[in-house]
Amino acid sequence: MTDWTSLQTAMAEHGYVASDDLAMALHIARSLGRPLLLEGAAGVGKTEVARVLAAVEDTRLIRLQCYEGLDASHAIYEWNYPRQLLAIRAAAEDGESARAAETRVFSEDYLLERPLLAAIRQDRAPVLLIDEIDRADEEFEAYLLEVLSEFQITVPELGTLTAVTRPTVILTANGTRDLSDALRRRCVYAYVEYPSREVELSILLARCPEIADQLAAQIVGFVQAVRREDLEKKPGIAEMLDFAAALSGLGIADLNDDPVVLGATLATLLKTRQDRDTLSVEVAQRLAGKAA
Repeated sequence: MTDWTSLQTAMAEHGYVASDDLAMALHIARSLGRPLLLEGAAGVGKTEVARVLAAVEDTRLIRLQCYEGLDASHAIYEWNYPRQLLAIRAAAEDGESARAAETRVFSEDYLLERPLLAAIRQDRAPVLLIDEIDRADEEFEAYLLEVLSEFQITVPELGTLTAVTRPTVILTANGTRDLSDALRRRCVYAYVEYPSREVELSILLARCPEIADQLAAQIVGFVQAVRREDLEKKPGIAEMLDFAAALSGLGIADLNDDPVVLGATLATLLKTRQDRDTLSVEVAQRLAGKAA
Protein backbone atom coordinates (compact mmCIF):
# COMPACT_ATOMS: atom_id res chain seq x y z
CA MET A 1 0.00 0.00 0.00
CA THR A 2 1.48 3.33 -1.04
CA ASP A 3 -0.66 5.49 1.23
CA TRP A 4 -3.35 5.32 3.85
CA THR A 5 -6.20 5.88 1.40
CA SER A 6 -5.12 2.85 -0.61
CA LEU A 7 -5.12 0.82 2.58
CA GLN A 8 -8.54 2.19 3.49
CA THR A 9 -9.89 1.21 0.08
CA ALA A 10 -8.37 -2.28 0.27
CA MET A 11 -9.91 -2.83 3.71
CA ALA A 12 -13.31 -1.69 2.41
CA GLU A 13 -13.03 -4.25 -0.39
CA HIS A 14 -12.70 -6.87 2.35
CA GLY A 15 -15.77 -5.60 4.20
CA TYR A 16 -14.18 -3.29 6.79
CA VAL A 17 -15.07 0.39 6.65
CA ALA A 18 -12.20 2.10 8.47
CA SER A 19 -12.36 5.71 9.60
CA ASP A 20 -9.73 8.10 8.27
CA ASP A 21 -8.03 8.22 11.68
CA LEU A 22 -7.84 4.44 11.97
CA ALA A 23 -6.60 3.93 8.40
CA MET A 24 -3.97 6.64 8.91
CA ALA A 25 -2.79 5.14 12.22
CA LEU A 26 -2.56 1.67 10.71
CA HIS A 27 -0.62 2.97 7.73
CA ILE A 28 1.82 4.84 9.98
CA ALA A 29 2.33 1.81 12.22
CA ARG A 30 3.14 -0.39 9.22
CA SER A 31 5.43 2.25 7.73
CA LEU A 32 7.39 2.64 10.96
CA GLY A 33 7.37 -1.04 11.80
CA ARG A 34 5.73 -0.27 15.14
CA PRO A 35 2.89 -2.11 16.89
CA LEU A 36 -0.55 -0.52 16.69
CA LEU A 37 -2.47 -0.28 19.96
CA LEU A 38 -6.24 -0.11 19.47
CA GLU A 39 -8.41 0.88 22.40
CA GLY A 40 -12.16 1.17 22.50
CA ALA A 41 -15.30 -0.44 23.82
CA ALA A 42 -15.95 -4.12 23.18
CA GLY A 43 -17.65 -4.71 19.86
CA VAL A 44 -16.40 -1.71 17.91
CA GLY A 45 -14.35 -3.84 15.51
CA LYS A 46 -10.81 -3.73 16.91
CA THR A 47 -10.12 -7.43 16.46
CA GLU A 48 -11.60 -7.33 12.98
CA VAL A 49 -8.90 -4.86 11.93
CA ALA A 50 -6.27 -7.59 12.27
CA ARG A 51 -8.33 -10.17 10.41
CA VAL A 52 -9.02 -7.82 7.53
CA LEU A 53 -5.41 -6.62 7.36
CA ALA A 54 -4.25 -10.24 7.07
CA ALA A 55 -6.74 -10.73 4.24
CA VAL A 56 -5.56 -7.54 2.51
CA GLU A 57 -1.94 -8.67 2.74
CA ASP A 58 -2.83 -12.28 1.93
CA THR A 59 -0.86 -13.48 4.89
CA ARG A 60 -1.39 -15.53 8.01
CA LEU A 61 -3.18 -14.12 11.05
CA ILE A 62 -1.66 -15.36 14.31
CA ARG A 63 -3.73 -14.59 17.39
CA LEU A 64 -2.73 -14.49 21.02
CA GLN A 65 -5.82 -14.19 23.22
CA CYS A 66 -4.77 -12.67 26.55
CA TYR A 67 -6.28 -13.56 29.90
CA GLU A 68 -5.42 -13.29 33.58
CA GLY A 69 -2.67 -15.78 34.41
CA LEU A 70 -1.36 -16.04 30.84
CA ASP A 71 2.25 -17.17 31.04
CA ALA A 72 5.16 -17.58 28.69
CA SER A 73 4.56 -21.28 28.05
CA HIS A 74 1.17 -20.54 26.55
CA ALA A 75 2.27 -17.42 24.69
CA ILE A 76 5.77 -18.21 23.47
CA TYR A 77 6.77 -21.88 23.48
CA GLU A 78 6.82 -25.03 25.53
CA TRP A 79 8.45 -28.40 25.26
CA ASN A 80 6.49 -31.44 24.19
CA TYR A 81 6.96 -33.25 27.48
CA PRO A 82 5.03 -36.47 26.69
CA ARG A 83 7.03 -36.93 23.50
CA GLN A 84 10.26 -36.16 25.31
CA LEU A 85 9.45 -38.77 27.94
CA LEU A 86 8.81 -41.43 25.31
CA ALA A 87 12.07 -40.53 23.58
CA ILE A 88 14.03 -40.77 26.82
CA ARG A 89 12.57 -44.20 27.56
CA ALA A 90 13.38 -45.39 24.05
CA ALA A 91 16.90 -44.02 24.35
CA ALA A 92 17.41 -45.91 27.61
CA GLU A 93 16.23 -49.15 26.04
CA ASP A 94 18.60 -48.60 23.10
CA GLY A 95 21.52 -47.90 25.40
CA GLU A 96 21.87 -44.26 24.33
CA SER A 97 23.79 -42.09 26.79
CA ALA A 98 21.83 -39.72 29.01
CA ARG A 99 23.68 -36.69 27.62
CA ALA A 100 22.92 -37.65 24.03
CA ALA A 101 19.28 -38.25 24.87
CA GLU A 102 19.06 -34.90 26.67
CA THR A 103 20.58 -33.07 23.71
CA ARG A 104 18.15 -34.71 21.33
CA VAL A 105 14.94 -34.09 23.28
CA PHE A 106 15.76 -30.40 23.76
CA SER A 107 15.94 -29.76 20.03
CA GLU A 108 13.60 -28.18 17.50
CA ASP A 109 11.86 -31.52 16.99
CA TYR A 110 10.37 -31.31 20.47
CA LEU A 111 9.62 -27.59 20.57
CA LEU A 112 5.99 -26.51 20.46
CA GLU A 113 5.54 -23.04 19.02
CA ARG A 114 3.00 -20.78 20.66
CA PRO A 115 1.74 -17.56 19.02
CA LEU A 116 4.66 -15.21 19.76
CA LEU A 117 7.34 -17.67 18.63
CA ALA A 118 5.31 -18.72 15.61
CA ALA A 119 4.90 -15.07 14.60
CA ILE A 120 8.63 -14.44 14.30
CA ARG A 121 9.37 -17.65 12.42
CA GLN A 122 7.17 -17.19 9.38
CA ASP A 123 8.77 -16.91 5.95
CA ARG A 124 6.05 -14.42 5.03
CA ALA A 125 5.45 -11.68 7.60
CA PRO A 126 2.17 -12.46 9.37
CA VAL A 127 -0.25 -10.20 11.22
CA LEU A 128 0.14 -10.84 14.95
CA LEU A 129 -2.97 -10.00 16.96
CA ILE A 130 -2.41 -9.66 20.70
CA ASP A 131 -6.02 -9.46 21.74
CA GLU A 132 -7.18 -7.84 24.99
CA ILE A 133 -3.70 -7.21 26.34
CA ASP A 134 -5.27 -5.44 29.31
CA ARG A 135 -6.56 -8.81 30.56
CA ALA A 136 -3.03 -10.18 30.91
CA ASP A 137 -1.02 -9.60 34.07
CA GLU A 138 1.42 -6.71 34.28
CA GLU A 139 4.30 -9.21 34.45
CA PHE A 140 3.39 -10.66 31.08
CA GLU A 141 2.97 -7.18 29.62
CA ALA A 142 6.50 -6.36 30.80
CA TYR A 143 7.88 -9.47 29.10
CA LEU A 144 6.05 -8.55 25.94
CA LEU A 145 7.98 -5.29 25.76
CA GLU A 146 11.20 -7.18 25.01
CA VAL A 147 9.58 -9.23 22.28
CA LEU A 148 8.02 -6.17 20.64
CA SER A 149 11.27 -4.22 20.82
CA GLU A 150 13.74 -6.83 19.64
CA PHE A 151 11.53 -9.34 17.85
CA GLN A 152 13.64 -12.13 19.21
CA ILE A 153 13.02 -14.82 21.78
CA THR A 154 15.54 -16.68 23.87
CA VAL A 155 15.07 -20.39 24.41
CA PRO A 156 17.75 -21.40 26.97
CA GLU A 157 18.39 -24.78 25.39
CA LEU A 158 18.56 -23.42 21.81
CA GLY A 159 19.78 -19.84 22.16
CA THR A 160 18.26 -16.66 20.79
CA LEU A 161 15.76 -17.02 17.95
CA THR A 162 15.58 -13.86 15.86
CA ALA A 163 12.64 -12.95 13.67
CA VAL A 164 12.80 -14.33 10.13
CA THR A 165 10.32 -11.66 9.12
CA ARG A 166 8.90 -8.86 11.24
CA PRO A 167 5.18 -9.33 11.87
CA THR A 168 2.65 -6.53 11.75
CA VAL A 169 1.54 -6.34 15.38
CA ILE A 170 -1.90 -5.18 16.50
CA LEU A 171 -2.78 -5.01 20.18
CA THR A 172 -6.30 -4.44 21.42
CA ALA A 173 -7.51 -3.27 24.83
CA ASN A 174 -10.98 -2.73 26.26
CA GLY A 175 -9.99 -0.69 29.31
CA THR A 176 -9.98 -3.59 31.79
CA ARG A 177 -6.88 -2.06 33.43
CA ASP A 178 -4.42 0.72 32.70
CA LEU A 179 -1.59 -0.23 30.38
CA SER A 180 1.97 0.76 31.20
CA ASP A 181 3.54 3.89 29.76
CA ALA A 182 6.37 1.71 28.46
CA LEU A 183 3.98 -0.28 26.29
CA ARG A 184 2.20 2.82 25.04
CA ARG A 185 5.50 4.44 24.07
CA ARG A 186 6.33 1.50 21.83
CA CYS A 187 3.05 1.64 19.96
CA VAL A 188 1.21 3.82 17.49
CA TYR A 189 -2.17 4.49 19.08
CA ALA A 190 -5.73 4.74 17.84
CA TYR A 191 -9.03 4.88 19.70
CA VAL A 192 -11.84 3.08 17.92
CA GLU A 193 -15.28 4.59 18.47
CA TYR A 194 -18.61 3.07 17.64
CA PRO A 195 -19.10 3.82 13.94
CA SER A 196 -21.08 6.81 12.80
CA ARG A 197 -24.51 6.17 11.32
CA GLU A 198 -23.14 6.50 7.79
CA VAL A 199 -20.20 4.18 8.41
CA GLU A 200 -22.32 1.57 10.17
CA LEU A 201 -24.82 1.64 7.32
CA SER A 202 -21.96 1.07 4.88
CA ILE A 203 -20.78 -1.89 6.98
CA LEU A 204 -24.27 -3.40 7.04
CA LEU A 205 -24.81 -3.04 3.30
CA ALA A 206 -21.35 -4.45 2.58
CA ARG A 207 -21.90 -7.50 4.79
CA CYS A 208 -25.61 -8.04 4.09
CA PRO A 209 -26.28 -6.75 0.56
CA GLU A 210 -29.58 -8.63 0.42
CA ILE A 211 -31.19 -6.27 2.96
CA ALA A 212 -33.31 -3.49 1.46
CA ASP A 213 -32.01 0.04 1.91
CA GLN A 214 -35.01 1.15 3.99
CA LEU A 215 -34.74 -1.73 6.44
CA ALA A 216 -30.96 -1.29 6.64
CA ALA A 217 -31.40 2.35 7.58
CA GLN A 218 -33.99 1.37 10.21
CA ILE A 219 -31.69 -1.27 11.68
CA VAL A 220 -28.74 1.10 12.00
CA GLY A 221 -30.88 3.90 13.40
CA PHE A 222 -32.44 1.49 15.91
CA VAL A 223 -29.13 -0.01 17.06
CA GLN A 224 -27.56 3.41 17.46
CA ALA A 225 -30.56 4.49 19.55
CA VAL A 226 -30.20 1.33 21.66
CA ARG A 227 -26.57 2.25 22.37
CA ARG A 228 -27.71 5.57 23.84
CA GLU A 229 -29.82 3.72 26.41
CA ASP A 230 -28.42 3.03 29.88
CA LEU A 231 -27.21 -0.52 29.24
CA GLU A 232 -24.58 -2.71 30.87
CA LYS A 233 -23.32 -4.01 27.55
CA LYS A 234 -23.99 -1.93 24.50
CA PRO A 235 -24.38 -3.90 21.26
CA GLY A 236 -21.37 -3.86 18.98
CA ILE A 237 -21.07 -4.19 15.23
CA ALA A 238 -21.21 -7.98 15.34
CA GLU A 239 -24.45 -7.85 17.31
CA MET A 240 -25.88 -5.35 14.82
CA LEU A 241 -25.07 -7.77 11.99
CA ASP A 242 -26.67 -10.65 13.91
CA PHE A 243 -29.77 -8.51 14.46
CA ALA A 244 -29.93 -7.73 10.74
CA ALA A 245 -29.45 -11.38 9.81
CA ALA A 246 -32.19 -12.44 12.23
CA LEU A 247 -34.65 -9.93 10.80
CA SER A 248 -33.77 -10.91 7.26
CA GLY A 249 -34.17 -14.58 8.06
CA LEU A 250 -37.62 -13.93 9.50
CA GLY A 251 -38.68 -12.05 6.40
CA ILE A 252 -39.15 -8.73 8.20
CA ALA A 253 -39.34 -5.76 5.81
CA ASP A 254 -40.02 -3.04 8.39
CA LEU A 255 -39.05 -2.83 12.06
CA ASN A 256 -42.52 -1.62 12.93
CA ASP A 257 -44.31 -4.55 11.31
CA ASP A 258 -44.39 -6.94 14.25
CA PRO A 259 -43.64 -5.90 17.87
CA VAL A 260 -43.47 -9.54 18.97
CA VAL A 261 -40.78 -10.37 16.42
CA LEU A 262 -38.92 -7.17 17.25
CA GLY A 263 -38.93 -8.15 20.93
CA ALA A 264 -37.70 -11.65 20.15
CA THR A 265 -34.84 -10.45 17.96
CA LEU A 266 -33.54 -8.24 20.76
CA ALA A 267 -31.87 -11.44 21.92
CA THR A 268 -29.18 -10.71 19.34
CA LEU A 269 -28.46 -7.26 20.77
CA LEU A 270 -28.90 -7.55 24.55
CA LYS A 271 -26.76 -9.99 26.50
CA THR A 272 -27.69 -9.48 30.14
CA ARG A 273 -30.95 -9.84 32.05
CA GLN A 274 -30.70 -6.28 33.31
CA ASP A 275 -30.39 -4.95 29.78
CA ARG A 276 -33.40 -7.00 28.71
CA ASP A 277 -35.37 -5.47 31.57
CA THR A 278 -34.15 -1.97 30.69
CA LEU A 279 -35.03 -2.29 27.04
CA SER A 280 -38.58 -3.58 27.24
CA VAL A 281 -40.57 -4.35 24.11
CA GLU A 282 -42.42 -1.07 24.62
CA VAL A 283 -39.14 0.88 24.70
CA ALA A 284 -37.91 -1.03 21.67
CA GLN A 285 -41.09 -0.16 19.79
CA ARG A 286 -40.62 3.50 20.62
CA LEU A 287 -37.02 3.44 19.40
CA ALA A 288 -38.00 1.54 16.27
CA GLY A 289 -40.64 4.13 15.52
CA LYS A 290 -38.01 6.86 15.58
CA ALA A 291 -35.53 4.91 13.45
CA ALA A 292 -35.26 6.05 9.83
